[in-house]
Amino acid sequence: MKKQYLITLIIAGAATIAACNSGDVRRNPGKTYVPDMTYSRAYDAYTKNNGVTRDSLVSQLPVPGTIARGHALPDHLTEADSVAYHALTSPYAMGEKELAEGKRLYNIYCGICHGTELDGNGPLYASGKFAAMPANLKGAQYLAMSAGQMYYAIMYGKNMMGSYASQLDHKQRWEVIAYIKKVQSENGGAPFTMGQAGAATVTADTAKAVTASADTVKKHH
Repeated sequence: MKKQYLITLIIAGAATIAACNSGDVRRNPGKTYVPDMTYSRAYDAYTKNNGVTRDSLVSQLPVPGTIARGHALPDHLTEADSVAYHALTSPYAMGEKELAEGKRLYNIYCGICHGTELDGNGPLYASGKFAAMPANLKGAQYLAMSAGQMYYAIMYGKNMMGSYASQLDHKQRWEVIAYIKKVQSENGGAPFTMGQAGAATVTADTAKAVTASADTVKKHH
């Protein structure tokens, strides 16, 4: 029995000594199953001297004067630049597709207050939730409002209306405005030209005429 214990002890000791002998231990991990995942071949974004690009930088600046696909040119305006905002016109050509999208977006985000007919009699007002009627976009005051003023209102809100900048992207804002201007043109507003970039605006002469009309209405009421 003692002999068996002795043999076991000798074997265990030999195994321990063999394990501690670093000279005979294999350090090579062997074959890698998926080398592309273990050793990434992709370039790190901010590495230098990779020998591929001219300036040895992996992250390259965009071509001057270009913008990323799906993005719009920045206007670099702030809420304080209201005058500059009011002078903006749509950079997009508006066709039937854009007007249809503008109508869809208007009914989702604007119609609940301003009404599907743009008359201010939306579901919230009709239900008695509002003490005062929201803006009647067919009224003389709003027929004279420029597209840029409407854009500013969407960006930063107006009176009780909050900002919708997070709900509508750059093009969607102009699509909604184009739809509003199209309906306004059918109700005494400035003519709307289909397919023309910047058409969703009000000319100076038309604005003066509508404003004068609005003043006349006020005097008689």
